[in-house]
Amino acid sequence: MIHIRNMASRRKSGSGVLEKGANGRRTSKLKDGPIVMDTKAVFTALYEVCEENATFFSGGPKGPTGDAAQRLVDAMQTIQKHACSLEPVISGFAAIYHHFDFDPHIPANGYRSLVKVVRCCLLHIIHKGRYIASNRRSIFFRVAHNAGEMEAYCSALCQLRALLYLAQRLLHDNSHGSLFFQEETGLSQSFLREYASMHKGCFYGRCVGFQFTPSIRPCLQSIAIGLVSFGENYKKHQSGIGVAASSFFTSGKFAIDPELRGQEYERITQNLDVHFWKTFWNVTETEVLAGLASMTSAQVKVNRALSVPPVSFDLPLAADPTHSVTISPPVAHIGPGPVQMRLISNELREGQDSEKLLAMARSEGGPISLSLGLKPKKSPPSPWLVVHYHGGGFVAQTSKSHEPYLKSWSQDLNAPVLSVDYSLAPEAPFPRALEECFYAYCWAIKNHNLLGWTGERVCLAGDSAGGNLCVTVSMRAVAHGVRLPDGIMAAYPATLLTAYASPSRLLSLMDPLLPLSVLSRCLSAYAGMDLQVEKQVEKVSTLSMVKRDTALLLRDFRQGASNWIHSLLDPNRANADTVRKSVSDGTLTSPHSEPSVPVASSDFSGMTESLKSQTCQNLTTHTEGTSTSSSHNKANPTSTYTTTLTDHHNPILNTALLPESKPEDVSFFLSKEVDPSVSSSISAVAVPPPEGEEDSENPREFPEGFEPLRSEQLAEMKVDSSPIFRNPYMSPLLAPDNMLIGLPPIHIVACALDPMLDDSVMFAKRLRNVGQPVTLCVVDDLPHGFLSLSQLSKETREASNVCMERIKEVFTMKDPPPEMRKHRKLERTNHGASAAKGASSKLFQRTTSKDGGAQ
Repeated sequence: MIHIRNMASRRKSGSGVLEKGANGRRTSKLKDGPIVMDTKAVFTALYEVCEENATFFSGGPKGPTGDAAQRLVDAMQTIQKHACSLEPVISGFAAIYHHFDFDPHIPANGYRSLVKVVRCCLLHIIHKGRYIASNRRSIFFRVAHNAGEMEAYCSALCQLRALLYLAQRLLHDNSHGSLFFQEETGLSQSFLREYASMHKGCFYGRCVGFQFTPSIRPCLQSIAIGLVSFGENYKKHQSGIGVAASSFFTSGKFAIDPELRGQEYERITQNLDVHFWKTFWNVTETEVLAGLASMTSAQVKVNRALSVPPVSFDLPLAADPTHSVTISPPVAHIGPGPVQMRLISNELREGQDSEKLLAMARSEGGPISLSLGLKPKKSPPSPWLVVHYHGGGFVAQTSKSHEPYLKSWSQDLNAPVLSVDYSLAPEAPFPRALEECFYAYCWAIKNHNLLGWTGERVCLAGDSAGGNLCVTVSMRAVAHGVRLPDGIMAAYPATLLTAYASPSRLLSLMDPLLPLSVLSRCLSAYAGMDLQVEKQVEKVSTLSMVKRDTALLLRDFRQGASNWIHSLLDPNRANADTVRKSVSDGTLTSPHSEPSVPVASSDFSGMTESLKSQTCQNLTTHTEGTSTSSSHNKANPTSTYTTTLTDHHNPILNTALLPESKPEDVSFFLSKEVDPSVSSSISAVAVPPPEGEEDSENPREFPEGFEPLRSEQLAEMKVDSSPIFRNPYMSPLLAPDNMLIGLPPIHIVACALDPMLDDSVMFAKRLRNVGQPVTLCVVDDLPHGFLSLSQLSKETREASNVCMERIKEVFTMKDPPPEMRKHRKLERTNHGASAAKGASSKLFQRTTSKDGGAQ
């Protein structure tokens, strides 16, 4: 059973006191909060079980002897040493980490998460130690296997000890109340350097997913096995079915050898480029897996892919409906192009089968969702619409991967869902995705009659990267002066895309779904730092591809079966490192890999590269001058695109027109006066940099007598400090206060064990500090991306329902007064018809004083 912690913050009328409340509809069925463990009792039990087992296996009168028994003794003794150092640190953090919570009712921040992970590791060791003590005299007891288990958790505990030390450094260097080290140098750079060299394989082998709920661990183990098997067959240029089949038949060695799996997983996450992750994450888009997911998910009447042509249109201003603003199609990097969407509806509603909408439908090669010949019964339009932006690190996946929970939402809400398939990086970096998402939102408002929607209530919903886009689309709606959504549901959103260190981001060292090296590659691709597009491969006939795949499949199956049987029969088998080198290095230089064929250059491809370079230049430099309306040159399409890109009125591209995000403009960066006793208690846990860190060539990050385990190969951590990452439309957490004022109510659903937890906590604090309605809900024991796993366990389904309930709160909240509905735009950046400051201030008081503003 997962635990859910949630709170709604709203301001009382005429005062600055914040009310706190809980949503009883969900928490009444769940436990009120996490179980508070007695730290002293945990460490006492650990010392006892380790001492008892170490004494038994150390060669007593009746104890076993041998190398495996000695390994077990060494592991138990090393665990005791680590525990002795960890106990005072854990007790110290437990005394002060509540100072960093969003609210007393929401006990969640990165420091809490680190302590929880350490406690979880200790409990696993205690459980395993008691199992050994109960079964060590049995004839079926395997000393070597249990020694391997204890060694794996001993390695994990060592690395967690290093992470807690880095967290103590964060306590020392951060300003009061802030979870982020606010520079990309210094401690943030030290964390990246340590991440690149620290051993991580122990978290991907026997210990994979130990910190999460037990029902999700088999899924994470399967993902790990699938990823390393997929990586072994990557770049063989087989068809999708060939890679999947080869991976299936060669995955046996990774299933029976956790150490090999962990080492291979670490190698893949540290060295393969963003195109590998794009390919792997898109495996769920294949027809076979998508078909299986569709069969097990809820059934809907409408599931249609749309391709909306890039046509400009007008929308009325929210402040003055007699005036309008022109919404232009996306142009960044690749010029104007259609915007892809997917309409999902549990019922066929009026307008959803109109000729105008059907003309935009695009074929996916599957069954048609609507039966046009039978003239099915139509339901009236829904008063609600969900506009959804999917996650995937800005580089992978489409709405098809997220269909299962979107269908459930459509059924439970009895409302249509419009999911946007925005263009992905690195082919289309920032701000292309934001432009397409904003255009899709405005198009939905303009064409509500085509979507089976009355145009009344609309909610933006998204997870991870999609949560980021929900917030930035609303910020752009404020800047344009158009109607704002009635609310936002952002699940584990990425609100800060810089390399700032934080306690929750330390968890990326061990997270199987969100390693820091992978995250940094995705963010660099989204920022346009990775401009290399994967080369196309020469196309071959289907018959030749099938022949080649079959031959490679049989070869891999024969080799994999032979190695598997040999490894089981041979007691002196090669160690995992030898096998890893023969498997991994041989795969990347496989003689069966066909060389890529360079693509012939064309005018259009040259034009696209020129557009991308020009866009990146506009994003990274502060340009001068005023923007003018674009002029369309029908005679020269290239000239048209270039003129649109450089002269188009786009506040995102013209960074000089954006307000500077200075420290005094960002409220939580300011150090506030605190109780001296609080500062004293935090200082007692914090530690300063060790002596000798000034040595730039060989800095020491850890105290004398301790050194974490190191990896055999350094990770490629190329983190750029481009100003693009600090653009408010890329990192809304860094937006100045005047860009956050006027946003709609935001409901954040975060994960306690997510490396991005601090993004959610600090963003919620920022919104609360500027008086914006915000709720924060934190689910325990689930990984980042739980919405994509909603069909796999009861806990993930419950968490998905929590997100759906937040969307329903947006739809059912009390209607705002007419004045508020007429004039909701509070701040503008560039467009005309800006609101007066007095009216904005008056409206702000009304917004925050209403009971329905922050349900």
